[in-house]
Amino acid sequence: MRRVTFDLDVLRSFVTGMELGSFAKAADRLGRSTSAVSAKLKKLEEQAATPIFRKSGRGLALTEAGETMLGYARRLLELNDEAAAALHDVELEGWVRLGLQEDFGEAVLPDVLGRFARAHPKVKIEARIARSYELAERVTSGNLDIALAWHSGETLPYSRHVADVQMRWIGPAKRIETSLRDGEPLPLVALEAPCLLRTVATETLDRAGLPWRMAFSSPSLGGIWAAVAAGLGLTIRTDIGLPASVSAMTPEIAGLPALPKMALFMHRKDAELEPVAARLADILLEAARQTLPKNAWANDNGLRNVA
Repeated sequence: MRRVTFDLDVLRSFVTGMELGSFAKAADRLGRSTSAVSAKLKKLEEQAATPIFRKSGRGLALTEAGETMLGYARRLLELNDEAAAALHDVELEGWVRLGLQEDFGEAVLPDVLGRFARAHPKVKIEARIARSYELAERVTSGNLDIALAWHSGETLPYSRHVADVQMRWIGPAKRIETSLRDGEPLPLVALEAPCLLRTVATETLDRAGLPWRMAFSSPSLGGIWAAVAAGLGLTIRTDIGLPASVSAMTPEIAGLPALPKMALFMHRKDAELEPVAARLADILLEAARQTLPKNAWANDNGLRNVA
């Protein structure tokens, strides 16, 4: 087998185009012409010695080889960027305070902490797992530098719209009868108020004219998963961080109303973060990008004032 050395610049054009859903947008993001990006994609197929794209209607889709290439391309770029940051910011010291929703605790936090610690061993990280309201308050008060949280309606001075993630009805993995038959109220499982998803669940059922009752309430997400797995009722979350004991339900099959999407935001304490916090924010966003569904990533990825 011939030895192939993939061009990282080519891979960056490829990955950026797939994440933005358009290679024209990728060209704009990377400061290159569309023809230049097209040339890089052609070079990628030449290096791979196999088709990466296939025709799909008027556009392009990935072949099986292309899907495989995309996964490896992301990993290669991640390692490249980590090495560059480690060399460039080798003297970074200090500490940074990070906030995350419970949903992202197991799905994102280990990867983020591991990557950051390897690149910047002299930096101390203080992480807090909490609900969106608390995270927003702590960023506003200056007790957190950055936080990845569901948008709770709070208007913070500096926020970045990361994604719009579909909410799902969640039931037990082992199907236990929980139905709307005979007009019986649907048993709900939810976090203690105030809770954004609790409100969405009750308002959605009210609009649909479906009766409900609060069957179980807990201050922790772990308690919610235990209650749902035991068949006490249904809850709503996203697909992120679901344990094996529960599973997402298809609304049409279960006779449940459709749910909206929920906005995910990166909150920042200041418009311009300290280098340590800025580097952690970059790693956090990249980890979130890899965890979220492909169609969830927001097109508006710029820092914006939402107040």
